[in-house]
Amino acid sequence: MAGFERRWGCVSSVVAGGNESFESLLRRFTRKVQQDGILSEIRHREYFEKPSIKRKRKAAAKRRKSSRTSRKRY
Repeated sequence: MAGFERRWGCVSSVVAGGNESFESLLRRFTRKVQQDGILSEIRHREYFEKPSIKRKRKAAAKRRKSSRTSRKRY
């Protein structure tokens, strides 16, 4: 696990409460991983992405975000 921490930074972890069930612990862990953006980061790094494709993807995300915020203003 030390190699993973060195490569990806910190690893998300949750501490079990007194008599917390495993299901609720797993639910909290998956929520934390999703909030930290670990899975999306791994999907992006799974294959090499050319810089031009990366710019296009970021521009498309920026357009989507700006259209979402412009709709919320009215």
